[in-house]
Amino acid sequence: MDIDAVCDRIRQDYANFPADQSYELYAEDVYFRDPMNEFTGVDQYQEMIGFITRWFQQPRLVLHRLDKTSEQTFETHWTLSWITPLPWRPTVSVPGWTEYCLNDNGQVCSHIDSWHCSRWAVLGQVFGLGNQPHADQTPV
Repeated sequence: MDIDAVCDRIRQDYANFPADQSYELYAEDVYFRDPMNEFTGVDQYQEMIGFITRWFQQPRLVLHRLDKTSEQTFETHWTLSWITPLPWRPTVSVPGWTEYCLNDNGQVCSHIDSWHCSRWAVLGQVFGLGNQPHADQTPV
C-alpha cells in the first residue's frame, strides 16, 4: 500500500476511534511507544486499544493535522480525550502527535506518540488539579 492510501485509512481510523481500526495496516512486529507504554507487536497494539475501549468512557481521538514528511513517514497531530470511570466522572484531554514510519511493504513499522503535556498533568486532570491542555487546532 502506498503512503497516500495509508494516510487515508489512518484518517478514517481517527474518525472511528476506538472502533473499526485498520490493524492490517500495521506490520506484525510494529514498534510502539508513548509516554506510558513501549512494546513491539500488532497484537499488543490491539490489546492497548481494547484497554481504552473497556476502561475509558466516550474515548475520542480528534485529528487536527496529518503531514507527510517523506515517502515513508508521516506525522499526525491530535487530541485524545475520555471520561474517567470514577464517581466524579472527570474528563481527561491529552494533546499530542504521532510519528509513523512505513516499511518497504507499505505497512506501519513504527508508531511513536508524544504528548504536549506531562504524565503528571494528565493525572492532575483526574483530580481537578491544573488546567486541561489544549492543542489549539481545529479538527480536519
